[in-house]
Amino acid sequence: MEQVNLFNWAPVLQIMGAGLAVAVVPLTWSMWRNRQTSASGRLQTLTLLTLFLTFDLILFGAFTRLTDSGLGCPDWPGCYGSATPLGAQMQIHAAQAALPTGPVTHGKAWVEMVHRYMATGVGVLILSLTVLTWRQKHSHPLTARNAWWPVFTLVWVCVQGAFGALTVTMKLFPAIVTLHLLFGIGLLALLTAQTVQNDDRERFTLPVHIHRGLIVAWVLVWLQIALGGWVSTNYAVLACSGFPSCNGSWWPVMDGQGFGLWRELGHDTDGQLLPFAALTAIHYVHRSAAWLVLTVLLWLGWRLRAVEGMSRLSKLLLILVGLQLITGMSNVVLDWPLVSAIAHTGGASAMVVVLTWALRTSRTTTSLHSAAYHVTGASSFDSRPAA
Repeated sequence: MEQVNLFNWAPVLQIMGAGLAVAVVPLTWSMWRNRQTSASGRLQTLTLLTLFLTFDLILFGAFTRLTDSGLGCPDWPGCYGSATPLGAQMQIHAAQAALPTGPVTHGKAWVEMVHRYMATGVGVLILSLTVLTWRQKHSHPLTARNAWWPVFTLVWVCVQGAFGALTVTMKLFPAIVTLHLLFGIGLLALLTAQTVQNDDRERFTLPVHIHRGLIVAWVLVWLQIALGGWVSTNYAVLACSGFPSCNGSWWPVMDGQGFGLWRELGHDTDGQLLPFAALTAIHYVHRSAAWLVLTVLLWLGWRLRAVEGMSRLSKLLLILVGLQLITGMSNVVLDWPLVSAIAHTGGASAMVVVLTWALRTSRTTTSLHSAAYHVTGASSFDSRPAA
């Protein structure tokens, strides 16, 4: 394959223009739809819209990874120094002719570049959120109190963009790709928290043990997402055949080299080819941890049903648990179908949104309320919003 300059800044202005064009439509729609509402209402709508489009971006990022399009354009931020694959048709054709089964094709180049346009568009929306928040800082007390949230989110999305660049230039280095995924879902959590912070409605009270369980579930979901990202970025999904056993065994042959963090794709930390048993270990650890996470989430979803104002959220959480179980099994049994794999990523992302929303809209009860909950049950639990 032709050697390319990994960082080629020639098309950066055109890429930024494409991102602005992507962001103009939702920005215009948001402002027009809320033209007669308060400034804080417009800010809240824009935050929710950015959250929704960020979720879409994560799904499209999963599609990019799962279709092996991550290196469809082997340089950054453009494609062979062009703003679109149209300007790089000769280079793409030459690369595809040299390696017909390689990572560069016309279709993969378009998938990769659309992903970059969408990411830039989300960045523009977050920049708009930051500017709008600081313009309202002195006119709305709630906005003033939370003015640093969008600033931190803007810094976060810049770091996320840097990991996106490294994903390409470091040739799908597993640790970098996994961090890119985690930062993307972390962006969802930040925007969710920001949405709740901009809402001045009162919070719901939870018994101490349920609130602590919510925190534990939130942490466990993040750990499971990290393990799942490690499975995906190491292409270890099919390392286990069969379910619930793995390769005909309840404890298959495994090799801990798969958890060496700083190594190239397909190799161990010494540069040798990664043995199949290492991929099996990566897969089976994720699968084994899933049972613990699912148990905690089922308990949490069931207990939240008793809390007034949390019943819909608990139902959504239980639905997502079912979705993750079904799509996780489908990935193994049906040989990693694209729709199921994307839905698995989407379900994990949605779970982070739901749990973050629950954490930000709840607080613990006093020990007296908690004791009353245990003694008299949910029917007498005072779940009115705390003052």
